[in-house]
Amino acid sequence: MRILVIHGPNLNLLGTREPEIYGSVTMEEINNSLRQTGQMLGAEVECFQSNHEGAIIDKISQARILTSDSNNNPDKGGFDAIIINPGAYTHTSIAIADALAGVNIPAIEVHISNIHKREEFRQKSFIASVAVGQITGFGKNSYLLGLRAAVDIIEQA
Repeated sequence: MRILVIHGPNLNLLGTREPEIYGSVTMEEINNSLRQTGQMLGAEVECFQSNHEGAIIDKISQARILTSDSNNNPDKGGFDAIIINPGAYTHTSIAIADALAGVNIPAIEVHISNIHKREEFRQKSFIASVAVGQITGFGKNSYLLGLRAAVDIIEQA
């Protein structure tokens, strides 16, 4: 089972960016925890970060399982689930929501801070309507909870 984790804009600054909101954990520490936990759960985890909306959309599009063998087994090139923290694109990007809807891969939206307790503009998510669910406000554990949810979804399919 393969799971793609997408970190949106400015998440490369974790550890130093507004630690009172996002904590002191770095993106690399989150990625390492995800890979280790994924290994324990039998999942291969690939992590990707971009500050560019188009690069995120391209990565989502490439996540699809494009081919299968004669026994209908999916090509290793695809992913079984996506965990996405779209960062500020959560509140602005219909294009990322459209990409997620278009690939037909279960997606879980995660956020380090509780977006529903923040500024009003941060409380609206364009991603939520195309995601299986949203996990918000648990710091780096939002990602780990998202990973466990993704594994459960894949195993139940």
